[in-house]
Amino acid sequence: MLRTLVDIYSLVVLASVVVSWLSVSPSHPVVRFIHAATEPVLAPLRRVLPNIAGLDLSPMLLLMALRVLARLV
Repeated sequence: MLRTLVDIYSLVVLASVVVSWLSVSPSHPVVRFIHAATEPVLAPLRRVLPNIAGLDLSPMLLLMALRVLARLV
């Protein structure tokens, strides 16, 4: 059960990355949901990780952490 939740959250994080590349209205309900679900975790990571050449590496770090968590469960 927990592994399934980790997998679903991983997909939401990936959706967050894709949405950031597209010009989708931030007021769209799906975009608001994705933002609300990922921002509480990604924002602290962004404060710690530097941007490298303008790239936000926080989703990649979060996805790696989620993979480790999935293997431990």
